[in-house]
Amino acid sequence: MDLKLKQCFIAVDDHDKALAFYVDVLGMEVRNDVGFEGMRWVTVGSPLQPDVEIVLEPPGANPDASPADRQAMAELLAKGMLRGVIFTTADCDALYTRVEASGADVLQEPMDQPYGVRDCAFRDPAGNMLRFMERADK
Repeated sequence: MDLKLKQCFIAVDDHDKALAFYVDVLGMEVRNDVGFEGMRWVTVGSPLQPDVEIVLEPPGANPDASPADRQAMAELLAKGMLRGVIFTTADCDALYTRVEASGADVLQEPMDQPYGVRDCAFRDPAGNMLRFMERADK
């Protein structure tokens, strides 16, 4: 099989705050910004990976979601209970310094892990956990 990851989705409750973080702090580029039926989807990605995109979408964006489901998703997002993304970086400590200076919520300072990476973790403005890892064997 010839499979590649194209897009992943992250729920955000404020696209402008999310864009400030993903673009201004992490250095991603905006690839698309679409509004439809009162909702907004913004696609961002790393300039180093032009074929991989992260879609920043409203919680409960599924058109089949009931109002109760949308409310439950918004509550889980507010608690930081939705899954995030793991990024790689060439310099975990430098990235940590930059993201921490932005005021992002620190979950873990850089540390060496027994499975061969140095990593750190933050929450994005919506509360999603983002991990950043540097491979020890780079």
